[in-house]
Amino acid sequence: MFKIITLFIYLIFLIPASSYANEKSFNTWLKNFQIIAIEEGISEGVVNDLMSKAKYLPNVIKFDRYQPEFYEDTFTYIKKRTTKKKIKIGLNLYKKEKKIIDQVEEEFKVEKELLLALMGIETNFGKYLGKMDIVSSLATLSYDKRRSEFFTKELLILLKLVDKEIINKDILYGSWAGAFGNFQFMPRTIRNYAIDYNNNKIIELKKTEDSFASAANYLNKIGWKKNYPCFLKVNLKNNFPEKYLNSSARNIKNKKKIKFFEKYLINFDNSNLDKNTKVAIIIPDKDIIPNSKTLTPAFMIFENYEKILNWNRSLRFALAVCKLKEDFKNEI
Repeated sequence: MFKIITLFIYLIFLIPASSYANEKSFNTWLKNFQIIAIEEGISEGVVNDLMSKAKYLPNVIKFDRYQPEFYEDTFTYIKKRTTKKKIKIGLNLYKKEKKIIDQVEEEFKVEKELLLALMGIETNFGKYLGKMDIVSSLATLSYDKRRSEFFTKELLILLKLVDKEIINKDILYGSWAGAFGNFQFMPRTIRNYAIDYNNNKIIELKKTEDSFASAANYLNKIGWKKNYPCFLKVNLKNNFPEKYLNSSARNIKNKKKIKFFEKYLINFDNSNLDKNTKVAIIIPDKDIIPNSKTLTPAFMIFENYEKILNWNRSLRFALAVCKLKEDFKNEI
């Protein structure tokens, strides 16, 4: 008996005190949130049903603090996400769903190659949709102070979508950040852009019709321009003015016409480009990768590239999507 008690005490001290504190204060937060949700007009039944099962998930906080796109160098990040295997899987999906994907492309004026690239990088074509309870994920991130306001709004939107029977409450499993379906839509994106494309009275973002149409609708609405460029890799001269370099995905600035940047570029071929097109120069490794060089790697980015940043505010993510898009274009 003494050994059991000793072991029990030992195990208690193995668990960080912060875990107990977080779970206790999370439960208090949860009760307050439920009151707010009901005041927002969400039915008491939905609030009690979904939020009574919500749990504090410590791993979600760990994932939020460490995301690979902020630690891998650009070429490593892109190489991992644009493999020959991924292209093969995407081509097989396209062959299987060609009719509906071509129909979506035609209707929304968004290239099928882009849609395949986004789905491939987000979920490996539906193979990695995420298994986390997104109600608990969003609740944990709402409780956490770092981005509480943003995730609290997302959680409220999710509850409203369930309350209105726009999405099914029984399949709310996705990423640690609360994203859902083949293209990893956040609740706000579902509300604003998701489509019941097959008209069966419910939005199914894990199904081809609704997910592809919803992704295409989103890209169309934010201004994606079909058959326009996304980015070009460029080599910068040593005298390139640093004020025109962008290392942050959240603040692309100092755009200039291509003809302005020409004198600072090495062996730049612009024969297929309008010299009056406004572009920006990004250096995605700077300020993130230790000991990275300032002027390399560097990329000239166009308006379409910034539309991908609306999807995910990561310079590397947008580069990988555009690269995979071109890979598909070469194969289809």
